[in-house]
Amino acid sequence: MDNAKLIQMLPAITDANRGFWEGTLAGQLRLQYGDSGIAQFPEYPVDRVTLSDKLEWRAASGRATLWSWVVMHQRYFAAFADEGPYLVAFVQLEEGPFMMSTIVNPPEELECGLPLEVVFEKLSEDRAIPKFKVVNQ
Repeated sequence: MDNAKLIQMLPAITDANRGFWEGTLAGQLRLQYGDSGIAQFPEYPVDRVTLSDKLEWRAASGRATLWSWVVMHQRYFAAFADEGPYLVAFVQLEEGPFMMSTIVNPPEELECGLPLEVVFEKLSEDRAIPKFKVVNQ
């Protein structure tokens, strides 16, 4: 896959999401927290419960559950032009929020509820993306 094209598809690094992207480079999945103590992802300008703008990024456990998935055969994005079918996973993080990602080395048979853990793929000096792998049971 062409990393340069993939990087172009990612959101710009801003003051609001910098904590997340710095975390990925450090090998941490970070979630945003406000006064309510409830994890939020993606980032938001205020705590979604209290509406306070006092927010911080905290390291998450990295554990998740497979909630749903689809195997994409249509290549909608240039970054995937030379790829075969690819897996898009919808996972629920242990802390509560949902995230779209993919599963590395997925088993032949996937099922909802599979336990997952985060891994990171470094794309460049300033970008790494979270992916998930199935936890051996």
